[in-house]
Amino acid sequence: MPEKKKTDRIVEPQQAEKDYSYEKEIRPKFLSDFIGQDKVKEKLKIFIEAAKQRKEPLEHLLFYGPPGLGKTTLAHIIANEMGVNVKITAGPVIEKAGDLAAIITNLQENDILFIDEIHRLNRSVEEIMYPALEDYALDIVIGKGPSAKTFRINLPKFTLIGATTRAGLITSPLRDRFGATYRVDFYDKAAIMQILTRTAKILGVEAEEAAIDEMAGRSRGTPRIANRLLKRVRDYAQVKSDGKITKKTAMEALKLLEIDELGLDAMDRRIMTTIINKFKGGPVGIDTIAVAVSEESDTIEDLYEPFLIQAGFIQRTASGRKATPRAYEYFDIKMEDDQQKLW
Repeated sequence: MPEKKKTDRIVEPQQAEKDYSYEKEIRPKFLSDFIGQDKVKEKLKIFIEAAKQRKEPLEHLLFYGPPGLGKTTLAHIIANEMGVNVKITAGPVIEKAGDLAAIITNLQENDILFIDEIHRLNRSVEEIMYPALEDYALDIVIGKGPSAKTFRINLPKFTLIGATTRAGLITSPLRDRFGATYRVDFYDKAAIMQILTRTAKILGVEAEEAAIDEMAGRSRGTPRIANRLLKRVRDYAQVKSDGKITKKTAMEALKLLEIDELGLDAMDRRIMTTIINKFKGGPVGIDTIAVAVSEESDTIEDLYEPFLIQAGFIQRTASGRKATPRAYEYFDIKMEDDQQKLW
């Protein structure tokens, strides 16, 4: 599977390299500090407490859902709650059995191994992982043909926490080996406001509630995007004002960043107005849209289209993409009579 493209978009939910140190600074340490995902937290509290009382490692866990919602953060929190270490890696990084063996054999008893993008694990590595998850042992084959030898390496008891944005791509044998599976959903506005208030406090930034409300409404229900917006608005307030984030300052900064009231950026709007104005609302093929907006089709499909579909602006059909009546209404464009009949 090819590497998923990343951009410098502020509203991009995928983690960028520049986010690493910043997210580490503001990441909550325990479940009591984690805002939102109340149903997931309630189940995890019971799950963790039961394991601690039995003095056993947790069963293997799988978190799935869109990027930027806290799957990695939850893995760190679980490690802190259990009082163990966590090793972080990603599916594409583990290319062969030796890579997996090097990682797992360095774990201590009850430690946690977190594998992000677990759906991208090499199939041969995945098969070797099955006995590691069930029997805490690795079977390594050395050599080929009649002279091949199999060595079994006993492992410390550990917990695998997998995270994925594409749960449907995880094979059934691997999925069946997780003791519990949790979906991490988008956050409501109230939860995003709490997250922004907490982040502003950690960063020592004074922000009015009205400004927090303005940023929360444009964050697409994603904490990573919300915190990124706060960083940019903080910079604007520091340079253009007295450092305090007021509603006026926030709106000026967000206008400069070209993030509208719904969280759409310039390319989101360009894609939608292109479908509506150039192709009469569609249906139109993704490759045609890509040429019209000077962007690669897979980038549009992976990075732009998901939110536009979630927002109810685009409908996928067998003959291409169509702009919905909601899109016409939002962009204040009149829908022609023949287009209205199609709906």
